[in-house]
Amino acid sequence: MKHVDLYTDGACSGNPGPGGWGSILVYKGKELVLSGGDPSTTNNRMELTAVIEGLSRLKEPCEVTLCSDSKYVIDSLEKGWVYGWKAKNWMRKSEPVPNADLWQKLLPLVSAHRLTYIWVKGHNGHPYNERCDKLATEQAALFA
Repeated sequence: MKHVDLYTDGACSGNPGPGGWGSILVYKGKELVLSGGDPSTTNNRMELTAVIEGLSRLKEPCEVTLCSDSKYVIDSLEKGWVYGWKAKNWMRKSEPVPNADLWQKLLPLVSAHRLTYIWVKGHNGHPYNERCDKLATEQAALFA
């Protein structure tokens, strides 16, 4: 099984507000750099979109190391919270789970691969996290 590193970040100017996302896939030293944005979104939606866009580019099942500064994304997947939300029909207590539409897009992508999760502190000098942050903030600025 091929091993791929996926680095992601999301950004939002205001929350909600204009936002952007950045993803970098690394396989055997080659990089695929992706980015995009939305005129009205939230930071968490951009974090999720970065992961969705990165994983959706993989053409076959892979071992993926997902590296993100989003505790929301990493903890929800690694600690299994998202599977509990799904089991409860995307409800948490008596309220709908935020971003359920994106979680529903992400879960099939996650299940297609073997993922390892790494949380990194944002804005702390991690080279790929800094690059993804730059991609995301540049995209968000296009809508500002």
